[in-house]
Amino acid sequence: MPADKAFPSVVHMLIDAARNAPGNEAVVCLDERLNYRAYLNCVLGFAEELTQIGVRGERVALVLGNSLDICIAMFGSHLAGAQVVPMNPMYTENELRPMLLDAEVKVIIYDKCNQTCVEKLADELKIPHRIFIDGKSGRRLIEWKDDNSRSVPERLPKTEELAMLQFTGGTTGRAKGANLSHGAIAGNIHQTEVMQQPEMDCERNLCVMPLFHCYAWSVCLYNMCNCRGCMVIIPRYQPDEVLSAFSQEAITIFAGSPTLFTGLMNYEGFQNTDFSTLKLSNSGSAPLAAELLEKWESTTGTPIYEGYGQTEASPVISFNPKDKPTKSGSVGVAIPETVIEIVSLDGEDRVLPANEKGEIRLRGPQVMSGYRNLPEETAQTLRDGWLYTGDVGYLDEDSYLFITARKKEMLLVSGFNVFPREIEEVLFLHSGIKEAAVVGKSDAYRGELPVAFIVENGTVNLDAESLTDYCEKNLARYKVPDEFRKLEALPKTAVGKVDKVALSALAETPSE
Repeated sequence: MPADKAFPSVVHMLIDAARNAPGNEAVVCLDERLNYRAYLNCVLGFAEELTQIGVRGERVALVLGNSLDICIAMFGSHLAGAQVVPMNPMYTENELRPMLLDAEVKVIIYDKCNQTCVEKLADELKIPHRIFIDGKSGRRLIEWKDDNSRSVPERLPKTEELAMLQFTGGTTGRAKGANLSHGAIAGNIHQTEVMQQPEMDCERNLCVMPLFHCYAWSVCLYNMCNCRGCMVIIPRYQPDEVLSAFSQEAITIFAGSPTLFTGLMNYEGFQNTDFSTLKLSNSGSAPLAAELLEKWESTTGTPIYEGYGQTEASPVISFNPKDKPTKSGSVGVAIPETVIEIVSLDGEDRVLPANEKGEIRLRGPQVMSGYRNLPEETAQTLRDGWLYTGDVGYLDEDSYLFITARKKEMLLVSGFNVFPREIEEVLFLHSGIKEAAVVGKSDAYRGELPVAFIVENGTVNLDAESLTDYCEKNLARYKVPDEFRKLEALPKTAVGKVDKVALSALAETPSE
């Protein structure tokens, strides 16, 4: 088992691992491997570089794909006293700009995933420092792996200092940056591992999820340091490579999402994969269908443990523990030191009894300190020591949590939060569109898909191909509507608002 209590920060986890198990393999990506001593060498070297820039108390943006570099950049930024701002490298200029403006970053670190866009924004926003990671032929952050000359600095992150500015969506279309402290993140890793009970010095976690996302840095990057295990990174999802890794890398823990599990189980090589070293899999971001859980367990011989989290909770809130039975459709029980309550939706916050649906709220040490530059939204979300999740669910008689709906208007597309308002604002700017509304439709593979209903103004001829091209220039690919349906007028409620209940029902019917 990991330490009996939480480390002050994830940096302390890495230092402890390097001191007590320097030869343990720490992180693997393709043909590159680092043990904990080499890993710490890289982090110390990069932290020194950032310290010379003067990042303490500032923010460092990471626009990086899955690699060893993003791991070193995260830990190095933490050690240098900066707040890490991880960003999706698939984001467009329109999506990155407001987040970079809000974060006021001093350094931006990026690679070829989005080079042109990032460099344009860095010039426009006058970001003082930029670091370009150029693959094997250019700058890499593994350059210090064999340099043992540096010692761990005396000044290490404190629990109350900010570690991460993780952006999450907003119903108004503006992304909100959640301020997460070192203590909240490190404590959440410990809370989760009490439930999962990993073995020290032997776990090997397969990471296919994007490391800029809170799910991946929580259940893959940081928690492997806590148990001195190894994270095996897949840079880009290819089902044959993922399935081959289970045997080639002796994987014991797999962190996936419903989309990922579905894709692997539908791949022709799934039934013949060697899962003999696998102990368990974790799933987050959306509920898994019972038949998928059963198929995975019958083929691999191991269970999938589902959990529930939010960026604002660093991120894990509940999990299915190893030493208790799982319940189909449930996201488990509250993790240690966390209290979950279900309260009425009428604004009176009455605590509801078992099996009654209401808004989920929680209290615990992992809760964010607030949203950056958004005092009103912070006050709405954090009230009297409680984090109001905006999700609707219930607790059964055994305190297992079930998610039934989302109070906030949000879609989950392949595990990513997609807010219809953001897509609508892009559509409103199109010269040929008079009205637009976006809702979700269910999808067996990706969970939900956005569907755009539009009313033309007659100035231009609109077709699905041109609308898709237009949206792809302004939105990440997973936010682009799967369908564009034309209507003479959008349905309205009695008070004149767009009737999204009617549109949601229409979206579930086949288009003509």
